[in-house]
Amino acid sequence: MTEDRYIDELLDEDVEVDFEGDEESDEGVMPRRFLSDQKPDENGLYEHYAITVDKGQSMMRLDKFLTTHIENCSRNRIQNAIDECGVFVNDKPQKASYKVKPFDRISMRLAFPRYEVMLTPEDIPIDIMYEDDDVIVVNKEAGMCVHPGHGNYCGTLVNALTFHLKDNPMFQQGNERAGLVHRIDKNTSGILVVGKNEQACQHLSHQFFLHSTQRRYIALVWGNIADDEGTITGHIGRNPKNRHQMCVFADGSEGKHAVTHYRVLRRYGYVTLVECRLETGRTHQIRVHMQYIGHPLFNDERYGGDKILKGTTFSKYKQFIENCFETMPRHALHARLLGFEHPTTGEYKEFQLDLPADFQAVLEKWDNYARNAQSAFSE
Repeated sequence: MTEDRYIDELLDEDVEVDFEGDEESDEGVMPRRFLSDQKPDENGLYEHYAITVDKGQSMMRLDKFLTTHIENCSRNRIQNAIDECGVFVNDKPQKASYKVKPFDRISMRLAFPRYEVMLTPEDIPIDIMYEDDDVIVVNKEAGMCVHPGHGNYCGTLVNALTFHLKDNPMFQQGNERAGLVHRIDKNTSGILVVGKNEQACQHLSHQFFLHSTQRRYIALVWGNIADDEGTITGHIGRNPKNRHQMCVFADGSEGKHAVTHYRVLRRYGYVTLVECRLETGRTHQIRVHMQYIGHPLFNDERYGGDKILKGTTFSKYKQFIENCFETMPRHALHARLLGFEHPTTGEYKEFQLDLPADFQAVLEKWDNYARNAQSAFSE
């Protein structure tokens, strides 16, 4: 039997402990080793296990099989996961009485125990794009952390949701990660989906785990990207020289497999507007991948995009860039589109957002700059 343990870092982007945020962090495949030796990622929200049953396995109840084969996991946690439809056999949720057979593919999602720090509900306005009994889709503004963490114990999206959903049992327990199935960076704006009950969370999290959701981002990056579209592939892990950064391990020796697809939307000469589609969701994935190919995000302080990397040495150009940075004092990344299967109806739901005002203002500045430069060249 092979046993791979998966950790759901939940993502799209801000590690809100040491990082300012995690880019769409979903699950990651951990190195194969004994499960008892593994420790959950400090930023993880859920543990994921994937097991392929040996050909010589005799038929056994599912709950007994999991209790026997997964180390350091109580029978109650496994039973709760089964009760909450968090255990799948051959991609179908199963009950505890299911008889495990050779070559069955079992996946299980376990919520981490509740955190000690209890949450304070806060009456913070939320831009709600959609809401029903199972899910709530929000437009998270830049500058708001998704959940409490080191240095960010209030003013987060979960603080706001705990107030907004104060009559919802899931949000009455003081869990600082209630309802979360993925994340986006503190300084990334855009769409986030939150589950309103355990079954919805299980279903949504499983989709992120399988990479079956649709996610599109808009990014402004330094430089003129050569190809109109392309794919960036490279393992992403913590930078050994700077623990506040992630980096690409080109040889795949460390980190987690990551794939980003991009398409050029507009060229300004010194910067390029691109759409990025995530195939995986790793910490700071878009920011790290773009830096890796030599095109850091515009005004991305953490990855070197907060200085002039392309352009002229004229003082007017320097002032222009400084004005752009003041207009948009954050990295230029926006979660524009999110699509997923509704956890109850099975209907495909897709949500899209226009660029926020600060992003649009910066693009207008670059439009004007490009026009003026073209006029000067024509003369």
